[in-house]
Amino acid sequence: MNFLKKVKQIKLRRGMTASQLIKEMDACGVLGAGKMGKAAKLIAKMFADPDYTVFLTLAGALVPGGLRGIIAELIEHGYVNVLITTGANMVHDLVEALGFSHEIGVFEVQDEQLKNKEIGRIGDIYIQHKAFQELEKWLHHLLKELTEQECQRISPSSLLQKIGTQISQKDSILAAAARKEVPVICPGLPDSIIGFQLWTWSSSDKKLVLDSLGDISKLVDEVYQARKSGIIILGGGWPKHFTLFANTFREGVDTAVQITMDRPEPGGLSGATLKEAISWRKVKSNENTATVICDATIAFPLIVAAVLEEAQALREF
Repeated sequence: MNFLKKVKQIKLRRGMTASQLIKEMDACGVLGAGKMGKAAKLIAKMFADPDYTVFLTLAGALVPGGLRGIIAELIEHGYVNVLITTGANMVHDLVEALGFSHEIGVFEVQDEQLKNKEIGRIGDIYIQHKAFQELEKWLHHLLKELTEQECQRISPSSLLQKIGTQISQKDSILAAAARKEVPVICPGLPDSIIGFQLWTWSSSDKKLVLDSLGDISKLVDEVYQARKSGIIILGGGWPKHFTLFANTFREGVDTAVQITMDRPEPGGLSGATLKEAISWRKVKSNENTATVICDATIAFPLIVAAVLEEAQALREF
């Protein structure tokens, strides 16, 4: 058994940086610490190599949970090339851009009382119903500016790009994506407050046709053009599957990192292992993959902080 490496005990020091802590986890090499270390190395490789097209997928309450600014800055500084997201995360990006905020609440609460106070709850995150009422007014005003031709056929990514150009707030994901011409692919946009507001506007004003197939073309084009394909999966769901399946057209992604709390036993896609994805030609090899079982609002900021700390010597962030 002398060929096996010894587990190195993690040592903490006063004033440790994020990078130093992640290196200690990586040197430990086992369990969650080892996975965090490997994930950081793989993300660093994707960020540092200009040949990589980096696909970032978002599912779950990531914008309400505090990751909005991190994601916007990764886009702004060229680390993320394509964003694939749920509609809900873009809804919450927009309500923040309109001046509303997500507030700290509690899990154990009488939800009837929140309803009476016009407050919606996401776990221990609260937000006023008024935010979505104002979003509806703002969106309807923007939609009136669409041309007749745009209304006849527009892809979700093209619509979100137009929305992003109307936002000046620096921390907005959609604004950063519009500035940097990073596609925001939202396969489930109708399944969101934005989607239902598009429907109500279309029912009473111009007829709006949302061309979801146009985003398949856009996503697959990005896949075909990639010299190397890398994916960072936060959560699971529709964005994870949409992006991985698109990459089957190039026999899978070269490098993949997944941060999830879901389990594989029920057979659902959100908890499916990246190793399983090899059988579908979604991932090329298990060697360049890492799955971190953790809340993404914990693991992702720590990993990104460590990776960017190391990258500063090569590239200003």
